[in-house]
Amino acid sequence: MTPATVTPRCDPGRRPHGHRGWLPWWRADDGSVAAEVTIAAPFLVMLLVFVGVVIHRGVDARIRLDDAAHQAARAASIERTPAAATAAAQSTAASALSQAGVACVSLSVNTATEGLRPGGTVSVTVSCSVDFGDALILGVPGGTTLTATSVEPIDLWRSTVEARSRT
Repeated sequence: MTPATVTPRCDPGRRPHGHRGWLPWWRADDGSVAAEVTIAAPFLVMLLVFVGVVIHRGVDARIRLDDAAHQAARAASIERTPAAATAAAQSTAASALSQAGVACVSLSVNTATEGLRPGGTVSVTVSCSVDFGDALILGVPGGTTLTATSVEPIDLWRSTVEARSRT
């Protein structure tokens, strides 16, 4: 066999000699991954920052709400009457959250004073609706309601109004 009689293999993606179309150019995508990453990277970084800020705000608000519930329960456990305990829990929770920089859309403080006697417990539940609208300059739609509960013991050796009236 002479070289003139051998027919060259034909690449199915190429046109016959001299007819170069768009298909070889389309398949030759050298460097396109680098271009795609260059275009997509800033958007991915912005998405990560956006999600990170929202998650951080939620976790931070949760920690500060737990602390406010603890402070409110401690303040209520020191008081002598149920009315004073409820008022102390409300004002302490509101003060602790405002000092911590948590802006609640609505704040609810529920104080269970049934155990307000020596050796008993006082339970305080703080609920705060947090809006994510000011999380970034662009604004984040939505928000969530966070709730924290704390229970504090009443000192065994202290007197209450009821104990004083019996003696």
